[in-house]
Amino acid sequence: MDRIIIENLEVFAKHGVFPEENTLGQKFLFTLTLWTDTRRAGITDELDDSVNYGEVCHRIQEYATAHTFRLLEALAENLVEELLRKYPSVSRIDLTIRKPWAPVGLPLESVGVSISRKRHLAYLALGSNMGDRRAYLDGAVKALQARKDCRVLQVSDYLVTEPYGGVKQEDFLNGALSLETFLEPEELLEVLHAIEAAADRRREVRWGPRTLDLDILLYDDLVLDLPELQIPHREMHLRSFVLDPLCQIAPWKRHPLLGITVEEMAEKLRQNT
Repeated sequence: MDRIIIENLEVFAKHGVFPEENTLGQKFLFTLTLWTDTRRAGITDELDDSVNYGEVCHRIQEYATAHTFRLLEALAENLVEELLRKYPSVSRIDLTIRKPWAPVGLPLESVGVSISRKRHLAYLALGSNMGDRRAYLDGAVKALQARKDCRVLQVSDYLVTEPYGGVKQEDFLNGALSLETFLEPEELLEVLHAIEAAADRRREVRWGPRTLDLDILLYDDLVLDLPELQIPHREMHLRSFVLDPLCQIAPWKRHPLLGITVEEMAEKLRQNT
């Protein structure tokens, strides 16, 4: 991936733990690496086909002076998210903020914070078999779309499916969606649990009836094995009610462990049933 680099942009702003820092202000130095594809701009020689680094510099200055944060960590986190939202062609940002006049009472050149943040692509499964099933699924999509750190890209059709796991209950309405997010996997899981809770989801019977069920199926090409979260979803390749809607939006997506696509997983499951 190509990169556009901005080094040591000077901004006078009011960030710091001490009250005088928020009142008097001080100098901050911003260094950024913007990960983006510059191929088209290199061919056309048109600014519209690239990221305008002059505009980016002014946006940093405007944001840093319009807000006050106690910690450099908070300034860095919020600024990067703002820039990623503003410039969709930028896939990742590496940011270093340095404070040359840090009031530590000792001689130093500067203190600083460096972070790297990127867009993540996640695929989620949605299900409901209680009450107004479609309303619960639509509500989950809207709740995700309303967040600043998430953008719903595609939503499959909702398919009527038989219950899974042997518990006698009503048929499910199942779907899948693709999501661009700045959230880390555990953070995304917390958001999904909160949306489920708002829909009065209760975990009383395993594979039992539920108003809303939201699962992370895939997250980039990540392989994660935690007690509360496994990515890829450990049973997605065994569930037609997951694979069928996912096939509508990402048939080409490859399972990072099995090495086969969603479409191939779905076909293999059909042959084995």
